[in-house]
Amino acid sequence: MSDAGSRRPTVYDVAQEAGVSIASVSFAFRRPERISEATRERVLAAARRLGYAPSAAARGLANGRTGILGLHAFDLMLERADPSDIAPPRPDTRRPPLDAGAIIPWSQTDDETLSDPRAFPLYVDEVQRGFALECWMLGRPVVLSSGSDSDVSVADTAGRVDGLAIFPSPVLPTALLRMPATIPTVLFSVAPGDDPHHRVRVDNAGGMSALVDHLVRDHGYDDVAFVGRQEGFDNAERFAAYRASLTRWGLRPRDEPIDGTVRGPHRMVEQLSALHASGALPRVLVCATDQHALMALDALAALGVRVPDEVAVTGFDGILAGRLSTPTLTSVRQPMEAMGRAAARILAGTAGPLPEGQTRFDAVFAPRVVIRHSCGC
Repeated sequence: MSDAGSRRPTVYDVAQEAGVSIASVSFAFRRPERISEATRERVLAAARRLGYAPSAAARGLANGRTGILGLHAFDLMLERADPSDIAPPRPDTRRPPLDAGAIIPWSQTDDETLSDPRAFPLYVDEVQRGFALECWMLGRPVVLSSGSDSDVSVADTAGRVDGLAIFPSPVLPTALLRMPATIPTVLFSVAPGDDPHHRVRVDNAGGMSALVDHLVRDHGYDDVAFVGRQEGFDNAERFAAYRASLTRWGLRPRDEPIDGTVRGPHRMVEQLSALHASGALPRVLVCATDQHALMALDALAALGVRVPDEVAVTGFDGILAGRLSTPTLTSVRQPMEAMGRAAARILAGTAGPLPEGQTRFDAVFAPRVVIRHSCGC
């Protein structure tokens, strides 16, 4: 019997234990019709005794493919929703060791994290769910990875999969330089480019235009400010569409957004406080994301400002927390699960033929405005 503590048993160990060729071991797991039932049972019994399981990675050495699809996120997952502590999660070395002989108590931290939808589920979580569901439908294993701000971690994941979908990050351009050219790649929410990578993104301009039309046409608002620093393609495109839409209505947009971010230090609270103190709060805050909008609701409540009676607030993304906030949040919802499913189909080669003359997919999904109470409806 193999020493399980020293190494993982191999196909050679099973072949020797069962007294058959390595080809027979392979057939027993993958092509049972190629060998007799008695031989297959002997191989499976030997595998059980040794603790052997067939390795997709090992099979990939022979055919160059593992069948695995990967999804990589950088620092978009939040451990908690407290705006004053919004860094990505880090390993908590203070947690006590597990006691296998006792019931493990429920911690206050676990309760706060799971009960606050502003920390989960977010955009990343919903896209990831769609990706995993589609992979399950396709019978493809999934590797989920994250690397905070490290570009090396992407290359590590790429070396284990047949295709990789990646969420946006400031380090993404550097990370892509480390990627093998042969690995199909889907980039979420990244601007179109001349590189060979596929895109899955949302029509930010169309969604923001429809939202501004509702605010101006249906409510008559004429003092509309944008909240959210332009940290990435989505926010920048939404800010540009906000400006263009107000101009189309004959209104003058503000040149600079009210600053706020869910990654790193932000100044939204102090800027809203300063505007409130000077009596210059805008009538509407159009926020780059739902997380910005939820932070704005908290900040306005702390200032004693009533939403939407004094200031209306809107978001973008359509995460669960917006349906549960007070007031409920008017937002532009992305079809996040569908976007995740599309990325999986592209990587699996089941997305259909490319348009003539194109070598990569640029799948742009239409969002929709979800009207709730925070805009004044």
